[in-house]
Order: sequence, then C-alpha cells, then structure tokens
Amino acid sequence: MKTSEVLQQLSKWIFTFCGVWLIGLGGYFIWFRPPLLPEDLRYLGLTAVQVEGLIPHLGSWLRSVFTVMGGFIAACGALTIFVGMHAVPQRIKGIGIALGCTGLLTVAGMSRTNFLLDSDFKWLLLAPPVVWLIGLVCYFAQRRVAKSTTTLLQNSQGRSGE
Repeated sequence: MKTSEVLQQLSKWIFTFCGVWLIGLGGYFIWFRPPLLPEDLRYLGLTAVQVEGLIPHLGSWLRSVFTVMGGFIAACGALTIFVGMHAVPQRIKGIGIALGCTGLLTVAGMSRTNFLLDSDFKWLLLAPPVVWLIGLVCYFAQRRVAKSTTTLLQNSQGRSGE
C-alpha cells in the first residue's frame, strides 16, 4: 500500500471514529447525563439542595437542554461519519477546512471549556481534539503526497514524450 493510500485510510477511519464518538457523547447527554454533576455544584459553590431551593425547576429544564444538545452532538457525529467515509476519500475541495472548523468548534471547544471549568474529565476530554488533529494531519499529508505524486508523473510523462 502506498503512503498516500495509508494516509487516506487513516484519515477516513479517524474521522469515522470521531463521528461514532460524537454520537455516543450525544447519547450520553440525551439519556444518561444528570442535570448537575458534582463538578457543576463545586463550580457553583452550592449543594444540590441549595440549587433546588434557589431554582426549583432547574433540573427538569437542564434535562430538556441536554436532550437538545445531545441531539445536535449526535447529528454532528452522523455528518462526520458521512464526511469521513465519503468526502475524505474523494478529497472533495474544502473538506479539510470544513473538518478543521468543525473540530475547532466542537471537540476543541468542549475540551477548552472543560479545562476552564476545571472539570473532573478535562484530561479525558483532551483526547478527542488530539485524535481529530491527527486525522487532519493525515488528511492534509495525504493530499500533499497525492499532489506531489501526480506532479512527478506529469513531469515524467512530459519528458518521455519529448
């Protein structure tokens, strides 16, 4: 297998994996995430009882917010899988930039926020942007290798026809 093909397969499967991870994260927010985590209460400097006393319906409202947010996260994952499986291998113009922006606005933004909030999961949530970045590096490296191979072939064919 050529270097270009290896890089293409790597980027394809890395983005597919990232999409599956996003769908899983979305499912967590929809079905399993409690309205307030212990780290949320720590950040607020309040107990669950104090929060319930101050804002009685916050838990049910957050449940709805997390359901919507989880749906958006999962939908982003579904699109990422599609792009990884179909657009990345075809090297459609603009896909690298779109994936870069998507990673920056999703997994990198989430990771940054978790560090700012001193989340219990901050180090674990550093992994998705790192994996996403590796996928981008593979994608752009594959494009560069493919382009240089094409240029070399064109140059050698041009010389042999002289």
